[in-house]
Amino acid sequence: MAHGQEAAASLALLDDEQEWAAFSRQVASQPGQWESNVLIEGMHCAACALTIEDALKAVPGVRNVEVSAGSHRAKVVWEAAAVAPSAWMRAVQAAGYSAVPANDVFARERRLAESRKALWRMMVAGLCMMQVMMYAYPAYVAQPGDLSAEMEQLLRWASWVLTLPVILFSCGPFFSNAWRDVLHRRVSMDLPVALGMLITFVVSSAGTFDPTGVFGHEVFFDSLTMFVFFLLAGRWLELRLRDRTAGALEALMNRLPDSVLRLKPDGQFERVPVRRLQSGDVIRVLPGEAFPADGVLLLGHTSVDEALLTGESRPLSRQVGDEVISGSHNLSATVQMRVDRVGAQTRFAQMVNLMESASTSKPKLARLADTIAKPFLIGVLIAAGVACAYWWQTDPERALMVAVSVLIVTCPCALSLATPAAMLSAAGTLARRGVLVRRLDAFESLAAVDTVLFDKTGTLTRDAMVLNDIQVRQGLTQPEVLAMALALAQHSLHPVSKAIVVAARSAAMPNHWRAEQVTELAGQGIRASVSLAGDADATKDLRLGSASFCGVAQADGNALQVHLSDAQGWLASFELQEDIRPDAQDTVSALQRAGIKVYLLSGDASDAAQWVAETVGIAKARGQCSPQDKLDFLRESQLQGHKVAVVGDGLNDGPVLAGAHVSFAFGQAVPLAQAQADFLVSGSRLANVAEALLLSRRTLKIVRQNLAWAAIYNAICVPLAVFGLLPAWLAGLGMASSSLLVVLNALRLSRDSQVEQDT
Repeated sequence: MAHGQEAAASLALLDDEQEWAAFSRQVASQPGQWESNVLIEGMHCAACALTIEDALKAVPGVRNVEVSAGSHRAKVVWEAAAVAPSAWMRAVQAAGYSAVPANDVFARERRLAESRKALWRMMVAGLCMMQVMMYAYPAYVAQPGDLSAEMEQLLRWASWVLTLPVILFSCGPFFSNAWRDVLHRRVSMDLPVALGMLITFVVSSAGTFDPTGVFGHEVFFDSLTMFVFFLLAGRWLELRLRDRTAGALEALMNRLPDSVLRLKPDGQFERVPVRRLQSGDVIRVLPGEAFPADGVLLLGHTSVDEALLTGESRPLSRQVGDEVISGSHNLSATVQMRVDRVGAQTRFAQMVNLMESASTSKPKLARLADTIAKPFLIGVLIAAGVACAYWWQTDPERALMVAVSVLIVTCPCALSLATPAAMLSAAGTLARRGVLVRRLDAFESLAAVDTVLFDKTGTLTRDAMVLNDIQVRQGLTQPEVLAMALALAQHSLHPVSKAIVVAARSAAMPNHWRAEQVTELAGQGIRASVSLAGDADATKDLRLGSASFCGVAQADGNALQVHLSDAQGWLASFELQEDIRPDAQDTVSALQRAGIKVYLLSGDASDAAQWVAETVGIAKARGQCSPQDKLDFLRESQLQGHKVAVVGDGLNDGPVLAGAHVSFAFGQAVPLAQAQADFLVSGSRLANVAEALLLSRRTLKIVRQNLAWAAIYNAICVPLAVFGLLPAWLAGLGMASSSLLVVLNALRLSRDSQVEQDT
């Protein structure tokens, strides 16, 4: 009773609206509705997922529910005016399960405790199984007359005693879950398994207590302990492997600290909960801590680890003025930062939302498996009853054991795990490489893609430009004019100015010139009075900008140029070009080797688009494309039967991203592009696009292998069990091995080395 009151009080705390943001977010398109992500404890199969969905949908105010049997997570959309979180969580409890917020800091501890209990149950079953097998062995090898009736009976009693711990302790979860199903008048995988265990124990006990009775011919304690051990071993390994698959999501969600040191008005620091931080706060982050918000460093120099957020495996240097993102780790020194974005506005929160959405989404193949899981279990019970009735006339003892074999061997675990196990494993692999999956069923579409459309700016190229060449007036040198240009450019945020500053600093250019009276004219350039340090008389009036602004002749050619001039005229011209991503050419080549047609569509000038296309190896490119032009090209390709993926990042990419079969957006993309994309590349590696496509093909291949295995397994084993050719222990081994094989096959997708080989 005390435990129930404590649980009710804990749920009531979640009804405080201030707590909702910790595990829920508002649905932008439906005011007043919230979307919550919760962990479901106590479920084991697709039938459990359907049961929980039905229980939640029956609660007034709950608008939509998705429960994933693979990740054990649920996404619940509910209306705040009609229902409180505690109400629909109590509905989950009433169904015999437990729902906890997805960010619950104790969820991992509870899962570890569950894993330890499962290990103890398996070890007890294994120890007793070995002893029972030792007592059963003489009955198998003894010739007629070798064993006296008294000795055989003694061995049976010893086996019965050793089986009691297995039934009372190791089988506890199966019986409790089955009783829960009976009370709620439903079916899950534990019901047929528990029936099989109970029937076997009752029949064997009857043979032990009454050796001359109808069931006294043979006992099956060895088979019972053996298949219990196999089932528990399979379930324990599944639990460990599932935790490993979900590790990327959990590691990301639990990355923020609980509290942080915040600067007070008196100059002292106080430790406050992270959820109390506000924009503008100054905080201190110690080595080993994660940054709790997005912001800018004000004091200190350190290295940060952004591997889980951007896919960048190397530590990155951050100094005063640099931005840091929440969820990244401070590695080397104590720093102070100004908080700019907190909570749902941070990139970290957006990534968590994306991963939560992916973990609860259901691919089409998984929905199909879930749909047939419950009818399949009912069919299993009917088949077991029919088989028992058929054999009862000739041998009641064998009839019951045939029914047991049918009940155990036909469990649909492998079928329900086939799709989500593979896709969650693939999603975890991509997450570790900086690619977030918004919908698991996007893997199905991506595997069928035969055409990829790339945007240019911000996708194949970076947002920045690079200095390509410098032409100078006779009598001057390139370092001299670059130093002059640096004096002006460092006062501007224009991309061209940034490119000149980067080039000068990369060349370790000494900054001897000082600029005063700096004036920037938008779209034209910068002018200033520039003097040499230590020589006030050496003053020049310089201009940096367009040809007309600098008073020089317009250069021929299509290259982007800016000019530097003084009172006497032209000093230098700086030729710039777009900074193509270093892995763009390799990415295009990898896609083409995979049989993918690659196109470039850009809103920029045709000559600029053609230059980028030729540089990265794309044969067909179009420039000056409006959003409608891109959408028309996409629809034309789709009408020709092509499966098209689109990679973009800009505002004008929104329509074409929404219309594509599959879409990618880079992490710095505008919100509209992110909202329409199926995959979000949070780092700067364009190669992630090719890796995701190749991995999706492997994922669908493994899904088909898993489904084929589940189908073949049932097609072979069910008839064998019905005809009495499959003993109970072998049925248990087959069921456990079937599920385990599916999960192990799916985990092949988590090996990064294989992805690298494919690309």
